[in-house]
Amino acid sequence: MTIRTATAADAAVIADLARRTFFDTFASSNDATDMALHLQSAYGVDQQTREITDRDITTLVVEIEGHAVAYAQVRADHVPDCVKDAGAVELWRFYVDKQWHGRGIAQALMARVRTVAQERGAKTLWLGVWERNDRARAFYTKSGFTDVGEHIFLFGTDPQTDRVMVTSI
Repeated sequence: MTIRTATAADAAVIADLARRTFFDTFASSNDATDMALHLQSAYGVDQQTREITDRDITTLVVEIEGHAVAYAQVRADHVPDCVKDAGAVELWRFYVDKQWHGRGIAQALMARVRTVAQERGAKTLWLGVWERNDRARAFYTKSGFTDVGEHIFLFGTDPQTDRVMVTSI
């Protein structure tokens, strides 16, 4: 397993992985039209190129035998009011391809995310996780995150509630 910082050359691979993992995670519990809208706006190659080359976003990719199987994005953007550290950074995206679940990839990727956040000078890492994503919420709790509030995530046309979780790093 290799975990590395993505480059613009990885945009198509990240876009494909992002669309697939997001769809696999949320399609069964969401409206198909909202899913299509979200996938189109969030995970195109141009969008991924912009994110990968944005100095405020670090995109990590996990590869096994040259194939991308997971990715995460850490960004310095806004900090919601319920996060008390104004210098916190956000774990914006964190996805592992479903066929690789349960193999230790998420734990290794989370360790690298923490390193990236520390390198950015952060003492706090925060994230938003859909209130109905029990698997992810359990993983984040196991990883030391605690629930501190909520914010709205607009999924297509559907405003959904994300739990905001934080951890010290």
